[in-house]
Amino acid sequence: MTARLAAPAALVGAVAVFGLVAFSSGPARADTSSTTTAPTTVSTVPGAQPGTVQQTPTAVTAVPSPSAAAKNAAPSNQGGIIYTDLPASFIAPGQALFAANCASCHGPLANGVVKNGVAIAPNLEGLGAGTVDFWVSTGRMPLENISAQAIRKPPRFNRIQTLEIAAWVQSLAPGQGTKVPLVKTAGADLESGNTLFTLNCAACHTISGAGDALAFGAYAPSLHLATPTQVIEAIRSGPGNMPRFSPGNITDTEARDITAYVTGVLQHPNNAGGAGLGGIGPVGEGFVGLLIGVGVLMLVCFWIGDRQ
Repeated sequence: MTARLAAPAALVGAVAVFGLVAFSSGPARADTSSTTTAPTTVSTVPGAQPGTVQQTPTAVTAVPSPSAAAKNAAPSNQGGIIYTDLPASFIAPGQALFAANCASCHGPLANGVVKNGVAIAPNLEGLGAGTVDFWVSTGRMPLENISAQAIRKPPRFNRIQTLEIAAWVQSLAPGQGTKVPLVKTAGADLESGNTLFTLNCAACHTISGAGDALAFGAYAPSLHLATPTQVIEAIRSGPGNMPRFSPGNITDTEARDITAYVTGVLQHPNNAGGAGLGGIGPVGEGFVGLLIGVGVLMLVCFWIGDRQ
């Protein structure tokens, strides 16, 4: 009997290990440093070597401080968000970085490239520094395969280089598009953030923020690694299949509440009284249910067979 039970028990164990490895989303690594007050001057930003590459994004406080950008910020410190203009000194190195890494698809003037009547990359003029910052800081650009949906991966450029590229693209159409936001989530209304996320975001990203499949092979990505800056940039720019929410749809105060909820409650859930199962919602719960339910039934069936 022991020998007969060993095979199904080993099978159940192997399925359990595979499931834990395949479905675990890993620990959230949210960037919480952007919730603090930004440096008082932009002099703390430069000093990064233009040729260096950093594999993980750093805080968005690398952009000019609220005091340094107050003249050009719009709006100014409303709803815990400040939209800044990047320094003019970033434009020249940004153009060089763009020419070396982006121009082959987007063209030397960032107006897109068309081959055989098919656009292989969109026109970036007028999209704004915030849009470029989102795509580059999340590692979705440069794109490895133009026929597939861009996925989040370690960024190719460090924080300064990313903002330099964004500043050059912004200089092509000054005042247009999404600017880079500085986000202060302290004091945000988490209850309002939960309600707004449920109404506007959960249908695609799921109530746990783990992401889900969409139509025609597309999918809504997980939000478990998004920084506050990236959440605001996504809300305002509408990357990929995501709709763009203007301040008329979601105000800055509401956007800050959503950001605080995503980077707080969703990324760092309180699992008191139970196992979080990776924070991926029904997928993990269903897997555990099948593992225990089917596994126990298999063992019971083998036990009944042995008794007969």
